[in-house]
Amino acid sequence: MIARDSRFANGAATSVGALPHRDAAAAAAFAMGEFEIATIPSLPNVAAFTADALATERLDDSAFAGLHAFLNLARNVSLDGLPVTWHLPGPLTIGASLYAAGVDPAEAFALAIKVVRSKLRDVAAEISGALPASPQLVMLDEPALADLMSPDFPIPPDHAIDVISSAMASLPVDVVVGIHCEELCDLATMLAAGPGVISVPVDEKLLDWAGYINRFLDDGGVIAWGVVPTGGPLASTSERYWRQLSELWCELVARGCDPVALRRQSMVTPGGSLDAHAVSVARRLARMTAEISKRVKDQANATRFALGA
Repeated sequence: MIARDSRFANGAATSVGALPHRDAAAAAAFAMGEFEIATIPSLPNVAAFTADALATERLDDSAFAGLHAFLNLARNVSLDGLPVTWHLPGPLTIGASLYAAGVDPAEAFALAIKVVRSKLRDVAAEISGALPASPQLVMLDEPALADLMSPDFPIPPDHAIDVISSAMASLPVDVVVGIHCEELCDLATMLAAGPGVISVPVDEKLLDWAGYINRFLDDGGVIAWGVVPTGGPLASTSERYWRQLSELWCELVARGCDPVALRRQSMVTPGGSLDAHAVSVARRLARMTAEISKRVKDQANATRFALGA
């Protein structure tokens, strides 16, 4: 099985979350220059979407400065036709934040769905207007998935699936939709929402979900592997991170996953947002990610050759 959209696969490097830049134009240039698939940037404290503010933010607000700077630069460098990624806070996380602020659960999640659906449509249309030939991948950022199985989470997993999938359904069929969770979460719930891409950290605990991962790949799904951790000390080279990814893949193959699919139906990203780092460190993280991307591509080609795929 090949990926649903091979332009977002084959070991391509992209990013998730906010960048450290305070200047939107600099952030846009960084996103285009450092990642194989350019990612429309968010900026810390300038373009960070909050649960309270998202409903009132318009696309001409400062919260979307990264979007406009990116599209302006994209026109100047003839990016149209090349794939782009972007991200938005997911409805589950926004609903949980509203609930924590005192909103009734039913109202909180209904409002979250409404707001996210509206913003997804608006941003997708804005990008299509500026870059009509560029395929889009939008990642819903859902850190709340990591807390879903807690007994005090305000809604059960089946409701959470409906919340996320309802928002995803608002997008045109040619926009690929994914879900990102920086921490390990209940993978069954994440996959049940129907994403084309899932973004997860490289962690041996994913082996517990090998059967789910195998079925997702069989259906053409793509996994964006968070290969370079963004918290804690940074290794001097990418070798350790490449080894961790390779070892995880070997174990997944031992548990039934197809080795070609694992490599072909993959993307690689930093483990999370880069906004907590200096720009120089963010660049190191991006370039380590790119190094691992190259090794994924090389290994995928070798695997296909060896297996006659």
